[in-house]
Amino acid sequence: MPKAKQKQRRRKYNYNINRKKLNKAARKKAAPRIKCPQIRHAWDRSKTVAQNLAEMGLAVDPNKAVPIPKVMRMEVDGQETKTKIVRKPYVINELEYEASLPEKKSETLSRDLIDYIQHMIRSHGENYKAMARDEKNYYQDTPKQIKRKINVYKRFYPEEYKTFVDSLQQEKMDQL
Repeated sequence: MPKAKQKQRRRKYNYNINRKKLNKAARKKAAPRIKCPQIRHAWDRSKTVAQNLAEMGLAVDPNKAVPIPKVMRMEVDGQETKTKIVRKPYVINELEYEASLPEKKSETLSRDLIDYIQHMIRSHGENYKAMARDEKNYYQDTPKQIKRKINVYKRFYPEEYKTFVDSLQQEKMDQL
């Protein structure tokens, strides 16, 4: 079977390729960007991953960091366990501080969904079956789905829901 001509041909040097850019891209790919700013700041490119993490007081392998003992061993007073020297303790301190901060709430509903829920409550009150038959129910939600959406709205925006219900009460009082 004949070979392809391309395979037999000798590779020629391509003058159109920027070698400096190519090497930089290869180096970047070999050492990916570290997302954690504390670790990235303390990282030393001349050292290995294990050496860098050991200096920071972090573990490369969690199984070796906290081993599960197969047999219970009694510590003898004469023997001392190895202690690792942490040269960059500020990394652990910063990570612990960041982990202790409270998480931001990102629970929100779209403005369209809020308007939909308010329309349903304004039109039908607590009658979920009537809400399911409403012409604004474009997605043909069942009564249970509508009830679930209203409960989510109550949970995410309790103050807004309370003021909305109070305004409905005022409107009803004004009509009488």
